[in-house]
Amino acid sequence: MKSKLLSYRNTLMLDKYLNHKYSYEDLKNLKKEYINNKPFPHISLNNFFKHDVISEVANNFPDLREQNSYKKNNINEKKFILKNIDLYPKNIKDLVIFLNSQTFLNFLNKITDIKEPLLADEKLYGGGLHQSYSGGYLKVHSDYYKHPASKLDRRLNLLIYLNKDWKESYGGALELWNKDMSRCEKKVFPTINNICIFSTNSKSYHGFGDPINCPEGYSRNSIAMYYYTDGRSDDDAIYLTKNTTNWKKRSKDDKVFNEYTIKDYLRRIPYLKKIKDLFSKN
Repeated sequence: MKSKLLSYRNTLMLDKYLNHKYSYEDLKNLKKEYINNKPFPHISLNNFFKHDVISEVANNFPDLREQNSYKKNNINEKKFILKNIDLYPKNIKDLVIFLNSQTFLNFLNKITDIKEPLLADEKLYGGGLHQSYSGGYLKVHSDYYKHPASKLDRRLNLLIYLNKDWKESYGGALELWNKDMSRCEKKVFPTINNICIFSTNSKSYHGFGDPINCPEGYSRNSIAMYYYTDGRSDDDAIYLTKNTTNWKKRSKDDKVFNEYTIKDYLRRIPYLKKIKDLFSKN
């Protein structure tokens, strides 16, 4: 009886926020699509949230230039980030709390087929509200693989777009690139109620490298949620790279900056890693 009641409550919570199509759909089909999508496991879904929920979130999205936000303006990225949930409008805060709930974590586990239980990051390290104005960009990159504080393994990104009347001519599409950075295999435009979920590893290259060209008064608004596991069974080779954002060039003329040390290059040699692991066990 208790399990049935819990299941009923979970269904009610999903139904409060998600489009009926996704809150009741057989998730096996979504999982199959997620696993098989290229260039790495991902899924892009339209009208994911209920219209009234996401419309109000979009309407209340703050101007991060006027908030206590973190501004990034360098060769790799130009945008504003606000991770302090206490500064969010109430309906955005409520949505983020739902996205970190066990009910939604279970939902994500079913879609992505990640074996380990997904864990939320309530402090939203690197995530939260993201905003870019005309000229903003985010060069293609793969993400850090260990949370700097908890040391949990980063496994999943969820990006929610909140831009009404966004035209493709403005740019700003999320690009998903293949492992050798020879081509972009998927573009997701940041129109309202589009979302993209994707697995994070050392080769999940993504970003929007061209400066956006939206009119004055417009901005590219999104919510970025990152999820973790305690250990990972999918890709041991990921630990051969530095635990930081790894920026990639889309062409020979593209410009990015990575601050690597000799230690970081030595980390890429599998033989040395095996020796380190051997001494760690003894």
